[in-house]
Amino acid sequence: MSGLKLFRTNTTKSGMTEVTPRLAEVEADVQGLVEAHMETLLGVRFLASEYSTGPVHGGRIDSLGLDENGAPVIVEYKRGVDAGVINQGLFYLSWLLDHRAEFEHLVRDRLGVTAASQVLWSGPRLICIAGDFTRYDAHAVREHRRSIDLVRYRLFDNDLLGLETVASVSGGTRVARRARRQAVARAVADVQGASMVELASAVDEVLLGLGDGVNRVERKQYTAFQRLRNFACLCPPQRSKLLVYLKVEPKDVDLVSGFTRDVSGLGHHGTGDLEVQLRTTRDVERAQDLFRASYTAA
Repeated sequence: MSGLKLFRTNTTKSGMTEVTPRLAEVEADVQGLVEAHMETLLGVRFLASEYSTGPVHGGRIDSLGLDENGAPVIVEYKRGVDAGVINQGLFYLSWLLDHRAEFEHLVRDRLGVTAASQVLWSGPRLICIAGDFTRYDAHAVREHRRSIDLVRYRLFDNDLLGLETVASVSGGTRVARRARRQAVARAVADVQGASMVELASAVDEVLLGLGDGVNRVERKQYTAFQRLRNFACLCPPQRSKLLVYLKVEPKDVDLVSGFTRDVSGLGHHGTGDLEVQLRTTRDVERAQDLFRASYTAA
């Protein structure tokens, strides 16, 4: 996997054995493995496999799903390197956008009326999972105004799967960032003035600056920061604080009253079981290790 090596330690003999990576025997093996565990691997709820696009379009979408933010997701698989995987996925993505009612009907049948009513059509996604990609593939996704993730896979032994994000692009990222800053500035200015504007801006910049491939997804109730999966969800400012939800296990954190809280099992907007409460720029500094931990886990 792009230079990554995996070793098995043998503590009894003080040895070290390399676990040799391999590709799947056939493409269907990768597809079956991902579809069986799609929410764990990709943060996507599985909807359908080999979905027919009808006699006129004449195709079959490998996998259809709905991500954590309600965005429609198409997943296409290739056993090895295939120059056509991106164009094939975009072909199906165009079909999907022309058949919204059909997709919403599928969501309603699989996940219920509420999920179907909240489909985020502004951010449909294409995830391509393959044995590898070329540098031309990584360049090509940046030329399209679509949300596309290129994910390289490798199998190790009989029970290990590795996934590595090669490239991740969010459609309309620049416009979204500018609109986000303007929206935050207006909302916070109505509540608490310039200090809250600066605080919200600081959180925004820190989360976007954690590394390559961070995409922002706007929802009415929250803004998700995504690295294939959500790693942070920022809620609109309250009167005296900002709430950020992270994909960090609360049991692994020394919880501090008024700063961090375990919300597993509690209803809230966005995703993540650790709530971080931010009131000052010092709180943002205190939270940076938690932000990084959630980003790394994603």
